[in-house]
Amino acid sequence: MVLERIQKENDIKKLNGQELSVLADEIRTFLIEKISVTGGHLASNLGVVELTMAMHLAFDLPQDRMIWDVGHQAYTHKLLTGRKAGFDDLRKHGGMSGFPKRKESDCDAFDTGHSSTSISAGLGYVEAREILGEKHHVISVIGDGSLTGGMAYEALNNASHLNSNFIIVLNDNNMSISPNVGGMSKYLDSLRTADAYTGLKKGVESALKQVPVAGKPLVSHLKKTKSSIKQLFVPGMFFEDMGITYLGPIDGHDIKALYRTFEEAKKLNNAVLVHVITKKGKGYLPAEEFPSKFHGTGPFAIETGESLEKKKKDTYTDVFGKVMCDLAAKDSKVVAITAAMSDGTGLSEFSRRYKKRFFDVGIAEEHAVTFAAGLAAGGLKPVFAVYSSFLQRAYDQLIHDVALQNLPVVFAVDRAGIVGNDGETHQGIFDLSFLSSIPNMTIISPKNRWELADMIRYAIQYEAPIAIRYPRGTAYTGLKEYRKPIAFKTSETIYEEDGIAIFSVGHMMEVAEKVRERLKATGYNCSLINSRFVKPIDEHILEEMAEEHTLFVTIEENVLSGGYGEKVQDYVMEQQLSVEVLKIGVPDEYVEHGNIDVLRKEIMLDEESIVKQIITQYIGR
Repeated sequence: MVLERIQKENDIKKLNGQELSVLADEIRTFLIEKISVTGGHLASNLGVVELTMAMHLAFDLPQDRMIWDVGHQAYTHKLLTGRKAGFDDLRKHGGMSGFPKRKESDCDAFDTGHSSTSISAGLGYVEAREILGEKHHVISVIGDGSLTGGMAYEALNNASHLNSNFIIVLNDNNMSISPNVGGMSKYLDSLRTADAYTGLKKGVESALKQVPVAGKPLVSHLKKTKSSIKQLFVPGMFFEDMGITYLGPIDGHDIKALYRTFEEAKKLNNAVLVHVITKKGKGYLPAEEFPSKFHGTGPFAIETGESLEKKKKDTYTDVFGKVMCDLAAKDSKVVAITAAMSDGTGLSEFSRRYKKRFFDVGIAEEHAVTFAAGLAAGGLKPVFAVYSSFLQRAYDQLIHDVALQNLPVVFAVDRAGIVGNDGETHQGIFDLSFLSSIPNMTIISPKNRWELADMIRYAIQYEAPIAIRYPRGTAYTGLKEYRKPIAFKTSETIYEEDGIAIFSVGHMMEVAEKVRERLKATGYNCSLINSRFVKPIDEHILEEMAEEHTLFVTIEENVLSGGYGEKVQDYVMEQQLSVEVLKIGVPDEYVEHGNIDVLRKEIMLDEESIVKQIITQYIGR
């Protein structure tokens, strides 16, 4: 196998042309086989095999700095830098990350996980290189979907003033997670289909070169001037008009053409954008036909592409999607917004039934929040469905455009808490803290599937900003008999005794129930309260429970700093209630990738660890 000869970075340079072709096939086979077992990002990685190989041929690692936007497409990069053995434990706790990690390899120049960041980071590297007088290349890879993010344009604007080399590779597969939307997508589509221009350019160049004496100098002059052949036949020339040299579009699966282009790009003393056309999922038919399905996949059967995971009951996301369709059927003012995540947030059916009331704004969370504010100000009832880790990108807009005006926008905060295998950049462990810091913001979190449905209906009628926080995975079906109507700032008592009072936030109720059962079996009396409202907290129940209890235990899957437990502790201290508070949550650290149960045990947020903490605190009062 040719792949076996790749033991470290730059080993690919030892291969000949025929071996490179074989290597591309072997990489695809390897990725399909490994990801079918471990799960991971498949379609995006299959699409960049040749592109990554060409980059590794044209540049020297780790001296040259290669920055991958988002980073979920860096599997081939990891293979070519000697990390083949790591794929057996891909995305497992203690194993290789599914994203670039500086601490994992010197060849990973920048940690990534969110979109639209690579040009900014690359530009920083370029300026650092110039100030330090170093000699190396900086390459930022960014997808066409990420170009819908405003941060990318801010970086392009700055990069246009460079007088030194900076290579931006635009990986254009006409997809992010969902199909791309908006003006940039249409612009790139016009470039992809500019066959007339490409053919005419080659024909004109060929004809001019035949002119005796003056032909070749004329071609050279045309290429160097702003009024080149490209300028005459491609409308807009968006990147060139910004001052960034544009090369492309280039077949992203032609290693030779890519290599030649990178060699040319290295010669320029300014920012240059290399526009590469790739096919997401290339080489594996199920992924080519259904790239969204194989964007992030669990284990699957290679022969058919069908998932090997057992069909699960409805997830919280499924419940959200169904309730949204029901509400939209009854109320024409209900509208839904997503940032390129219609499938992931459960809005696919809504988008089919209510096309005029569904808005996919692309990877642009900041815009989505302010857009929702405008919809609300205009008299509609907007619901922005977004992953917790992506909502944090729009913190200013939450404050300035929604909460400051007290506009009734509903934030459906999906993937809250620990999400598992995608790791630090995707864990939703900060939302309770950053949302709680915003005046006028209300935060609620459901204990089970039925309470989520009730909370969505409650939020739609709420006359101020409100966030509903729920996790990834199967919706809890326990405690169905406890369905007290949602009332502002009111908790729900599940079991009432004395001694210890557990206040559970949202989906941690499933764990809290088991904790209570173990405490009861050990001989401790224990009350269990479903907090429901994280902001504002239910002060009345705290005062009530303080009369019969000596220890409050708060359980939340959020960082302790700024979380629910901190609010409870502050109130207890302010009112001088005769009770101690034990806060249980995520410690002040980033949570790495791995199985959710393993991660909870690691940070002492599992059932056994919580019981030990409670007993230790209770006995030691």
